[in-house]
Amino acid sequence: MRKLSEILHGIPVIKIAGNYDVPVYKLYIDSRLVTKNSIFVALRGTQVDGHNFINEVIKKGAKAIICEKIPSEIKCDITYVQVDNTALQVGHIADSYYNHPSSKLKVVGITGTNGKTTIATLLYNLFRRMGSRSGLISTVVNYVDSKSYYSTHTTPDAIQINKLLNKMVEANCKYCFMEVSSHAIVQHRINGINFASGVFTNITHDHLDYHKTFNEYLAAKKKFFDDLPKTSFVLINSDDKNGNVITQNTKAAISTYSLKTPADFNALIKESHINGMLLKINNTEMWTRLIGKFNASNILAIYSTAILLGANKEKIMPELSDLNAVDGRFEYFTSPNGYTVIVDYAHTPDALLNVLQTIKQLVKNNGQIITVVGSGGNRDKTKRPIMAKVSAELSNKVILTSDNPRNELPENIIAGMKQGLDAELSKKVLTIIDRREAIRTACQFATKDDMILIAGKGHETYQEVNGVKTHFDDREIVKKILLDG
Repeated sequence: MRKLSEILHGIPVIKIAGNYDVPVYKLYIDSRLVTKNSIFVALRGTQVDGHNFINEVIKKGAKAIICEKIPSEIKCDITYVQVDNTALQVGHIADSYYNHPSSKLKVVGITGTNGKTTIATLLYNLFRRMGSRSGLISTVVNYVDSKSYYSTHTTPDAIQINKLLNKMVEANCKYCFMEVSSHAIVQHRINGINFASGVFTNITHDHLDYHKTFNEYLAAKKKFFDDLPKTSFVLINSDDKNGNVITQNTKAAISTYSLKTPADFNALIKESHINGMLLKINNTEMWTRLIGKFNASNILAIYSTAILLGANKEKIMPELSDLNAVDGRFEYFTSPNGYTVIVDYAHTPDALLNVLQTIKQLVKNNGQIITVVGSGGNRDKTKRPIMAKVSAELSNKVILTSDNPRNELPENIIAGMKQGLDAELSKKVLTIIDRREAIRTACQFATKDDMILIAGKGHETYQEVNGVKTHFDDREIVKKILLDG
């Protein structure tokens, strides 16, 4: 139990109605979860306005309401606190409620279109292997040291983030590696977090359904670095020309990494195979189980971040070499017939390009590339034709199929993808809406030395159709097909 006045210390308050020292036990932004003697922060969301649920949460036992407008009819036993913008303040309130957990950890935020999950997850794995208790907040799963917590968003809401950070503090973690999405930045979910570092991977075509323009998307990423304190450090991928734009107003110390041009940290691919690569990082060779140029960049970012955090180079290299790829990221399976199936989360044009270019370098003996790909419903429609075009240009055969259609018709999504195909590319393309059947057909097409890419869902274990999620795992389906022959 804590007093409301203690939790809101330092928060800019406009008006208070009621007992400012009321004791409270919980903090919520979701009206459905509210319990007795709790605080409810009313947020104006994109779908619903939390202010509409104030009376409902009071009936559930909420004792304090933080809102942008105090209701005209107030209850004498309820405390109402007016602030200018609840979305701006909820992160700071959560930080205070959980006793400023991020100030007791070294929180590293990783942002960019591609690579966030791999970099954050492998940093978490690396530091734990080197003996440091660590936490992870990611698209796939959240971890507090060895304990996992289900993940629903790339970056959770402000209360959930601080709850996880507090659990990390209680578990004596020293580091937290956290994916930072553009949505989380503009929705202020990371407000109040004390970041020790920010890592920029790249920025390419994605989320334009939300941000509307690429410049808005770029500005969202830039804001993260603008807000970092001067005590932190920034690591940017200088192979992406937007890195300089992203960091032009940051107060943090800047370091760079690159596969192409001189930087603070450089890497060169010396050998590349289906089971890994030999890299040369700043004049030291190392083997990694990860595959592809994009993963060479990810490994370099991981190594660079570890060095900047003060880890010993002699410890980093052997542990980094022993790490496996993240679930659903270039995860490959070999069939008894001699063809290879690769499951990858690639769901943007650039990610598809990177993966297919890697496969093109690995395919042997005139083997063919067969790509199974779709695009998510109710998301950025402008990337759909580009994804189809990239797939057809770099593959011998393409099967367009359903991804997570959500509330759109799969036929309409695929029609949007086909707009990127000219007459010649269209000859390579087949449409099979049922994703399971599309995967099965690709395997039936494949012969010895062929490589199949199943793109878009990666680690996901569901398919969402008309708002309903049912179990669906590309990897499970592939394993069964290969087992059944």
